[in-house]
Amino acid sequence: MDRPVEHFWDLRLKRVQEALEKNNFTVHIARDREDAKNLVLEKILPTLQVKSVSWGGSLTFTATGLYDALKDRSDLEVLDTYEKGLAFEDMLERRRRSLLVDLFFAGTNAVTEDGHLVNLDMYGNRVAAITFGPRHVVLLVGRNKVVPDLESAMMRIKDYAAPANAMRLDKKTPCYHTGACEECSSPERICNHWTITEKSFPKGRIHVVLIKEDLGL
Repeated sequence: MDRPVEHFWDLRLKRVQEALEKNNFTVHIARDREDAKNLVLEKILPTLQVKSVSWGGSLTFTATGLYDALKDRSDLEVLDTYEKGLAFEDMLERRRRSLLVDLFFAGTNAVTEDGHLVNLDMYGNRVAAITFGPRHVVLLVGRNKVVPDLESAMMRIKDYAAPANAMRLDKKTPCYHTGACEECSSPERICNHWTITEKSFPKGRIHVVLIKEDLGL
């Protein structure tokens, strides 16, 4: 068989798409990060006809180029929660306001093969927005986030994504030094808010863009 790895991911992502759609998510499959960006800009945004946008922390969102494409849009009210140099309280206030935009972008820490989203947050603004607030949500999801089930999702997050993100963010946590999850009481702990999203409510509110490329942590 030619290109067996691509064929494997075609089949696997199609199964995940079907499972997510049964759970009322709107699902798109993109060939790569560039295709994901074009899909959002040329199909999803015009369809939703939004006036305001914001985003939560997501390496996948920035890797697609969507942050650069959206942050200076003059036709949209943009709440840029990534802006450098903001005072801590100003940053928190902007994140609070971002929960009321028309469209919120983020990633997800894991997506299960039966169509559930699993996330773990430090502040909680990202999981709060996925759950309630913004009229629409678009989640950019690399194929490396796909796991068999809930147990695998939580293991992926605690054993890999959380320690790797603590290192990326230079947090003073035990896992920063050991690379292993530990029960910690660090004031910089990033593992504070778990969410499991079993269904999109209302139906179609959450768009999931599955990308046939390894992206994010």
